[in-house]
Order: sequence, then structure tokens, then C-alpha cells
Amino acid sequence: MKWSWYKFPTPIALLKLLGFRNKLREENLHNTAQLPTQDDIELPLPLPDDRHLVVRTADGSFNDLEDPKMGMAGTRFGRNFPLKNVYPNEENLLNPNPRVISRKLLTREEFVPATTLNLLAAAWIQFQTHDWFSHGDNQQDNKFQIPLEEGDPWPEEYRPLEIKKTLTDTTRSDDNTQGPPTYINKVTHWWDASQIYGSDRETIDKLRSHVDGKMLIGDDGLLPINSENGIDLVGFDDNWWIGLSMLHTIFVKEHNTICDHLKQKYPAWTDEDLFDHARLINAALLAKIHTVEWTPGILGLPALQIAMDANWWGLLGQHTKRIFGRVGDSELLSGIIGSPTDHHTAPYYLTEEFVSVYRMHPLMPDEFEFYSVKNGNLLQKNNLFEVAGNRTRNLLENLEMSDLFYSFGISYPGAITLYNYPSFLQKLVRDNGEVFDLAAVDILRDRERGVPRYNDFRELIGRGRVKSFEEITDNEKWVKELREVYQNNIDSVDLMVGMFAENPPTGFGFSDTAFRVFILMASRRLKSDRFFTEDYRAEIYTKFGLDWIDNNSMLTVLRRHYPSLSRALFGVENAFAPWRKVGV
Repeated sequence: MKWSWYKFPTPIALLKLLGFRNKLREENLHNTAQLPTQDDIELPLPLPDDRHLVVRTADGSFNDLEDPKMGMAGTRFGRNFPLKNVYPNEENLLNPNPRVISRKLLTREEFVPATTLNLLAAAWIQFQTHDWFSHGDNQQDNKFQIPLEEGDPWPEEYRPLEIKKTLTDTTRSDDNTQGPPTYINKVTHWWDASQIYGSDRETIDKLRSHVDGKMLIGDDGLLPINSENGIDLVGFDDNWWIGLSMLHTIFVKEHNTICDHLKQKYPAWTDEDLFDHARLINAALLAKIHTVEWTPGILGLPALQIAMDANWWGLLGQHTKRIFGRVGDSELLSGIIGSPTDHHTAPYYLTEEFVSVYRMHPLMPDEFEFYSVKNGNLLQKNNLFEVAGNRTRNLLENLEMSDLFYSFGISYPGAITLYNYPSFLQKLVRDNGEVFDLAAVDILRDRERGVPRYNDFRELIGRGRVKSFEEITDNEKWVKELREVYQNNIDSVDLMVGMFAENPPTGFGFSDTAFRVFILMASRRLKSDRFFTEDYRAEIYTKFGLDWIDNNSMLTVLRRHYPSLSRALFGVENAFAPWRKVGV
């Protein structure tokens, strides 16, 4: 019997993880930018006074100084698999029917909680993915029509069930037959907090006060309202709900606090100097929180805690790095942060497969309870519809932000499994009147974009194929229903369904299959970015900035901006784990 890597003692498990990453770096980075491109695409222009050499640009250009457009907004998603393996199977785009899969394999029968996490963890990952990727608003007049079975409860007034097709890549040359379809990332590919700041100069300018480097925020502690849609004015506002509003607000406050400290230390700095440095520091703090707090929270295995700390500080540890600095260029000993930049086998772009493994909608509950952090009393209950879209603002104006954070801290998200998809999202009514089944959309998007189905994906990512449904899960009920929906064809199982069905490693909040992409791309987001590697230094960030990043965490951010949370955070070591209940 072959042992899984996570069943080995921690030192051996770490060696196996290192081996996985090295192999993935060699075999699973594939460049779509090499496919034919129109000749009239404009190249990014340098900033005045060569400012692009030392700051993050609005659109993500000039992160790589030799290839200025690499990773900028408006460039293609890359792939984790050879391009010959990512052509969509046009004949089977609707087979099996995505709506049938949604109803029969994903529908939440009862809420299954993830009891090692709190609801802030669910909000956090959406907050981060909004920084990393967006395919845009989809095609308005080109849609898939999804057949409905007899007896399907989809409302008559919303029939036919239609799903808009993904926007096409308009940068491809007229000879579009060379290579598979490609798609454009509308936001920067970099870990640069573009969800807060935006991915273009016009958006950034709207969000700034243009005084002392600060972002706009009201005296009431809330972000300005976007008059066009009635929700918070932010860098990226798709799929808005209360969890996003909370995180956007606290990190705008964090940006402004950083500006206050920078102005004290550098009184001669301009508004632009203060803003650019505060953004660098804030973005790096977000990346650190995700790396050493959120990730070990959702992947609760000792080897993972060590591995993620090593990504940031190295195996020699935080204490050694603080005292002695880096020990050579080794990312193993001293971490990726501050090491030489390396794109490995392909230019840096986030990938379609990376997007796919972050389909984690079961994390969302359908019902919310809000409590007072002062005495623990129940304040009100709401469903997901009532805390989403332009209804979010009413909640913000009627509840204290500290009570919102406290309520998230003591509430569980959903487990990422079959039969735990939020019912609200299976009949998602958007503010613009559009209605669709998001679970069916999730299935169809992978097929449309050529993401291999589960068994092919496993093979291409290095896990090997399964030969039976029983190898995916030991849940007999699930095996029976998977076999029925997929007509006993193991190779037709969709990626998301297979990942949700898998028996995950002990302590993991998601599947080992998804984790293989994570091993590669979590490191790559840092290793390819010069602001986390060769330009992670005091000359760029300031000594104060590096110290701020080192000395802060999600816990310190929460306590700084909402001191009344301190009682609930007493004894809590990870902000994404369940908090202490007050008044109990």
C-alpha cells in the first residue's frame, strides 16, 4: 500500500512537499503569452522620474523590468498544463448537465460547518482572490442555454436558464487556430492589493484623498458609497457582501495608519511618496497574513505550518532572520522574501487552473447571526441575500463594525464538500437583475476554459489517476450518486466535484488535488514578484516599513482598529480560528 505524503513523519513530509514543488516548477508552468498576438497592442509606458523602478504601478506593469507587461492588468492567464491538454471539449460542454450536477451533488441538505475556522476565513479568501484574478463581466449577447429536467424547481419567470460566456481574448491575432482559447485577467496578476487600490490609475485616483497619502474614508469609519451601485467605493467590488466590506474597511484604515507613521518619520515626503510606500507595506502585510496565518489555519497540519513559515522566513526561522538577516540566497534557509527573483520555466501569470482550485463557495453559510461584542447578546439574524449586494450598506449603518467582526469570529464557515453549496447561490439574484445558478456556472466555467476534468487534472498535476469512484471518497452514498450522475464514467467527473468529494488530508480544509496547485502558485506569487524578492529591502520599503510588516499580524490589525475586540481575542493565536465568546 502506498502511503500518502501527509501520513509520514513531519520531516519526511516536508521533504516530499519540497520535491513536489520542485517538480511542479519544472513541469507545470506554461506560457500563453507566446501564442499569436495582434501587432497593435500598446506597451506600458514608464512613470515620470523612473518612479516605476521603486513603486508598484497602478496596472502592475514594470514589476519585471525586462518584460514590463508581465503580470499587468489586461494580460492573459497562463496555464499549469501543456497547451495541448487545455482545449475545451466542445461536444461535452453540457454533459453531464451542470444544473443536474448542482441539484444532485452540490445542494446543501443541511449546513456542514468547518469547525476549525471562523467565518472571517471565508471572507478573507474571496478578498484575496479579488486581488488576483477576474475574467470580467462576461459576454452580454452570447450565452449557454442550460436544459432543465422535468420537475426542476427553477422558477418559471427566470427561464430559460442561461449562462453568459466568458469574454474572449481580444489580444489574439486573427489566426486564432494556433493554440487553445485564452482569456484575459482584468486585474493585475501580482499580489499587490489591487482589490483595495484598483488596477488602473483612474480608479486609484478616485479612492485617494490626495492628502498625506491617505485613502478616502468617512468620519463614521465607513468607506464612501459608490453612487452608481450603492455599495462601498473600492478597487474591485464584484460579488459584494458584508464580509468583503469589513475587510476592505479595515485595510483602508490600516493604509491610513501607515501613512500617519510615515509622515512622522519623513515629514518632507509628498502625498505621492506617502501613498506609494503605504501601499507597498500594506500589500506585503496582506501577503504575510495569508501566508503564515490564513493558510496554516485552513491547512491544519504541522508540516504545513513549518512550510508556510519557511516560505516567509526560511527554515532558520523568524528570530534568526531578524537578528542576522538572510543567510545567502537560499529560499529554504531564509525564505522567499528577500531572495533573488525567479520565474522558473515560464513568465509570471496566474493560471486558469489556479482560478479553478479556488472555487470555494461552500465556505459561505446561508444564515448569519450578529452578536454584541460588549455582552454577547444576539442583535439580529439575516440570510445571505440580506447581507449581499447593495443591501450591505444598510447593515453597516445599523451595526457596529466591531460587532460584525466579533460575529464572524465566533461563527463557522461551511466545509468545502459535496452537498454543502449555499442555496442562495444556486439561485443568485444580482443587483442588476441577472439570475443564475452559481454552482452550475462553476462547473461550466472549467469546461468552457479547457480546465481538464478531475482524473486528467490529477494525472497532469502529478497525483495519478483513479480507477474507481471508491478511490475518490469512502462515503458510500456519495459514490452511488457520483456513479449515477456521471453514468459510471470516472473520467467525466468534473474537477470541482472530484475535489469536493475527496477525502482530504487530516486537518485540511480542502482537497490534496487543489493543494498541489497551491504548492506551486503560493510560492510563485512571492518568488516572481521583485517587491517580495530582490526589492524587499529598506531602500524600497524603508526600515520602518519592513519592521511594520514583521511586527504585525491579522490579530494586531484587528486590535488596533477595533480595540473592543480584545476580550474576544484573548488567548486566540490565529485570527482565522474560532474566537472566544464573551458573556459565556
